[in-house]
Amino acid sequence: MLKMSDVLDEKNKILREKSLEVTFPLNDKQKQTVKEIIEFLTNSQIPELAEKYDLRPGMGLAPIQLGIKERYFVVVHEYDEGKFDNYVIFNPKLVSNSEEIIYVGEGEGCLSVNREVCGIVPRYARVTLEGYDQDGNKIRIRGREELAVAFQHELDHLDGILFTDKIDPKDPFKNKDLYREI
Repeated sequence: MLKMSDVLDEKNKILREKSLEVTFPLNDKQKQTVKEIIEFLTNSQIPELAEKYDLRPGMGLAPIQLGIKERYFVVVHEYDEGKFDNYVIFNPKLVSNSEEIIYVGEGEGCLSVNREVCGIVPRYARVTLEGYDQDGNKIRIRGREELAVAFQHELDHLDGILFTDKIDPKDPFKNKDLYREI
């Protein structure tokens, strides 16, 4: 079972590296990692389990955050209390996005960033990704609002980008009036 201590801190240089395309079929280790990430993210969003296992709440995780340079990510989205949708996307590519830009009002967070970070991270309000599922089938997934933010956040991890890179250090709330808060 994954623990918070398995998640690399932002100081770790591997987080700045690009993840490599995944080839199919997946091996048993890759399948097990996906299963463990889903369990970790789900447990982290259920307060009793998060406390029991000492987890910070997280919605998404890219394997690079575990030191694995593979191009996929997992997002576990709680769409209703205690009800989750799991998104596992291999070799994802952003194929379309809205013109509208949003940001998370209370700020974005990251399981690899163990500090408070103030500022806005501009993100597309709606995105469409193409990639592959665990069986190597081509998939197309759309995300809106919070889900779109999570997809973009995890996609950035695959290219060695942290959300903190997108905040202007001189003016953390720059252009806030131009974007919609969610």
